[in-house]
Parts: sequence; C-alpha cells; structure tokens
Amino acid sequence: MSTPTETRNFVTWSEKYSVGITRIDQEHQRLMDLLNELHVAVTAGRGADVVGKVLAGLASYTITHFTNEEMLLRTHKYPDYQRHREQHQELIDVVQQLQRDFRTGKADISKETLLFLQRWLIGHILGVDRKYAPHLKAAGVT
Repeated sequence: MSTPTETRNFVTWSEKYSVGITRIDQEHQRLMDLLNELHVAVTAGRGADVVGKVLAGLASYTITHFTNEEMLLRTHKYPDYQRHREQHQELIDVVQQLQRDFRTGKADISKETLLFLQRWLIGHILGVDRKYAPHLKAAGVT
C-alpha cells in the first residue's frame, strides 16, 4: 500500500535511479522534487504566476545540474562528453521554448508536457547518465 506522499508524487526517487555518485544522485532527486512541484501546481489549477515560477525554478535548476554534471565529465575526460552535452542542450532548448510559449500565452503546461519531462528525466538518468557512472567512479568520483 502506498503512503500519502507516494500517491502525491508524479515521480518518486528510488535507488533504481541511482548512478552511485552522491552529488549527482542528490541533484537528480532535486530535479524530481521540482518536477513534482510543477505537477502539483498544474494539476491543482494554481494560477499562471505560480506555475510560471515553478517552471522557472525547474528550468534554472536543470541548467545548474547540467553544468555540474558536464564539469565532472569534462574534468574526467569522459569519452562521450560532447554527445551527452548535446542531449542536455536539446532539453534546455525545449524547456526555454516552453517557458517563452507559457509566458506569452501560446501554450499551457499540459499533462503531455509533464509526461514528456518525466519520461525525459527518467530515460536520461537510466539510459545516459548510467553510462558515465563507471568512468567517473574509476576516476575516483563518489
């Protein structure tokens, strides 16, 4: 049986998402928390100002996380760094366009948008971030 917290979460952190690097895992958990905040703001019908602030916070922290992650990959000469960085930039571009469209009234944050962000985050962690974990661990990053 799920707890009330679990039923409210749009995405819930679990060890299956861990890449085994504490700082990155903590940042991934924060991204999930922010995505949950956005989900709550949208589904509760909060005003555009509240949804816009939550979306801005998610976008800002996403850039912070990507910058931190890319610094680690660059510092430790991860061989697939450029491709990884390009994937980050693709999401940044999508989110920035979403913010512009939301601010100008061209788009709402829909269930499909939330699902896209959820799938992207989980897919990126499990499919892409996990690939760099052995490289960083071999370099002594914990």
